[in-house]
Amino acid sequence: MTALFPHPRDETAIASAISDLSRIFPGRFSANTATLAQHASTLTGLPHQPPDVVVFPHTIEEVQSVVAIARQYLVPLIPFGSGTSLEGQVNAPAGGICIDLSRMNGILRIGTGDLDVTVEPGVTLDQLNVALRDTGLFFPVDPGAGNATLGGMASTRASGTTTVRYGAMRENVLAMKVVLADGTLISTGTRARKSAAGYDLTHLFIGAEGTLGIIVEVTLRLRPRPESVLAGVATFTDVASAARATISAVQSGLAMQRIELLDTAMLKIVNTHSGTAIPDGGPALFVEIAGTPAATAEHLALFTDIVAAENGRWISEESSDHDRRTLWKARHEAFWSVRSAFPGKSFHVTDVCVPVSRLADCLDETVADLAASGLTAPIVGHVGDGNFHSILVFDAGDAEACSAATAYLDRLAARAIAMEGTCTGEHGIGQGKAKYLAAEAGTALDVMRRVKASLDPSGLMNPGKIF
Repeated sequence: MTALFPHPRDETAIASAISDLSRIFPGRFSANTATLAQHASTLTGLPHQPPDVVVFPHTIEEVQSVVAIARQYLVPLIPFGSGTSLEGQVNAPAGGICIDLSRMNGILRIGTGDLDVTVEPGVTLDQLNVALRDTGLFFPVDPGAGNATLGGMASTRASGTTTVRYGAMRENVLAMKVVLADGTLISTGTRARKSAAGYDLTHLFIGAEGTLGIIVEVTLRLRPRPESVLAGVATFTDVASAARATISAVQSGLAMQRIELLDTAMLKIVNTHSGTAIPDGGPALFVEIAGTPAATAEHLALFTDIVAAENGRWISEESSDHDRRTLWKARHEAFWSVRSAFPGKSFHVTDVCVPVSRLADCLDETVADLAASGLTAPIVGHVGDGNFHSILVFDAGDAEACSAATAYLDRLAARAIAMEGTCTGEHGIGQGKAKYLAAEAGTALDVMRRVKASLDPSGLMNPGKIF
């Protein structure tokens, strides 16, 4: 038995489950070592913990049959989208069945009149926006990974660069269908834009990380493509000045579609990796403003005034689709740029989020912390939401370096929570941040445990995550 799973590991039961799955899913089932390893992959510092078997259902009924087998043999069940999560959500610490939903990738309905769409969980962000290309609509949540599945994005409560204008997944999911641990299929809402009918089950499952049920269908809000979009870069002398400019822009109600911070270290790395030529003597804000042509021009002028008031410089302006895509591609590849800049090193990508009014304080203290500790951890962030990421670079073979890295991560989470923020703005809890949840949630953690016990009394659904 493991503390992460309430049942002893039973090799006979696991073998029986594998046998049943191989019979029901011929050609869509694998216990191959390489496949198992792919389904345990985490992009940052956590160990890889593969499942015993991977199965690829095509329908809701097939998902229910997999759940029935897991219940029969008391085997853990781990949902998998495309594996882009960062806190070990797809790991299988007690082994079990990985249910890969990537082949449930149908776009079931596009409601142009109601600005909504219904998709299966394996539909990717890129796939959806290609399908919407000729409708004048798009799905706005942009975590920077176009291969992220929409079921996975809902499960981890994803957000991204456009959250400052459009909100995160929690604001953009209207309804879901979910298979519960007992095999029951439920619908959590309707296509209506509002409802006062009972508990809000949709938002219960958004961010539950597969611990309460398996998302098998999602209905999402769509948005009209803006008529005019302007993007550009402002540089500053220090992080606090960039943060204050962000706070002023948000408080002024400017039509910001994105406002992203790259600190000096990150900007240098991105310039080298992406071939951009942004002056990197100080941190930068990558900005995008959207609306009518007149409004974007007006709001851009107001933003440049805010930049000047913080002794910053507005150094570029991009209006063409190609130039804007180039700019945001450089931003989205920040993590890969860091990996390229430090070959042979280990990495831990963490994020925190604070009220926007506390952003400058939190960033200033974090930069001072890094300087005092001698750690390398370039910063990039969705600062319009008070959310930033720190990509910690360290030598996993050096015990002292690992200890210093862990201590920094602990201090960063504690700092955000003390500022009435959260230890995770968008990465989720998973395995990596479970130790911080009690400090943030307090007695509400006991309520979460009771909800988990009620919906999954056997503890089969993605064990070892959140709690």
